[in-house]
Amino acid sequence: MTTPDRWVRFESAQGPRQGYIEGETIVPIAGDMFGDWRPEADPVPLTGARLLAPVIPPTFYACGINYAGHWRTAAEEFGLDLDKSWPKYPEVGYRAQSAIIGPGDPIILPADVPPNVQVEGELAVVIGRRAKHVRPEDALDHVFGYTIGNDVSARGWQFSDRTFWRSKNADTFKPLGPWIRRGVDLDSLVTRVSVNGELRESFPTNRMIWSIADYIAAITRYITLIPGDVIIMGTDGHCPQLNPGDTVSIEIEGIGTLSNPVVAE
Repeated sequence: MTTPDRWVRFESAQGPRQGYIEGETIVPIAGDMFGDWRPEADPVPLTGARLLAPVIPPTFYACGINYAGHWRTAAEEFGLDLDKSWPKYPEVGYRAQSAIIGPGDPIILPADVPPNVQVEGELAVVIGRRAKHVRPEDALDHVFGYTIGNDVSARGWQFSDRTFWRSKNADTFKPLGPWIRRGVDLDSLVTRVSVNGELRESFPTNRMIWSIADYIAAITRYITLIPGDVIIMGTDGHCPQLNPGDTVSIEIEGIGTLSNPVVAE
């Protein structure tokens, strides 16, 4: 059987299910997309299905500043030292499982959140094979596929707190989706961030300071990656601000579009 190129999690009468997209339908599976599986049950129409975040990662990793454009704009907006803020090696952080939502789910801004909550449109790398002490030249062999992430960031909390515990990890601050896409040509991808249908940022997705392979090699020197782990790869340019009533859409050409409304708590 040919390995399907689009994988989803979706809501069913039995609860969350895994499946793959075939034409305009979702084929539910028994087993696990990252291991042994087989088609099970009748296909369901893709239209009208409630898609969930395509994976809930055992560990959710996040890159630091990883695009030159974001390095410059963030330094200008927040008064950062350009030399000190340039990433001299892959810098790794973490995000919370509890912050994950799926496509179409609302991003809820806490009642006391400071002004300037921003969207960061990011490529999300989904690991498919256990990885430890991986060389950069072999790193992509451990990738299952790619999805889209929104690293919603409350800048006031980001710079006042000692950690990112609420600025980037508040409930609903990590949309993922709409599906995992396999067989992606990284160099052809373009990321576009729109707010209320207005294009606010566009950049070549793979124009990173440190590559996906660099990050996988750096992480696996110390930490074992396992199937289902996710790494969000950073964003470029200026990050648009979000307000209640907005709808934010992140399109990565060749993968799909992740859209979420923004509401106040």
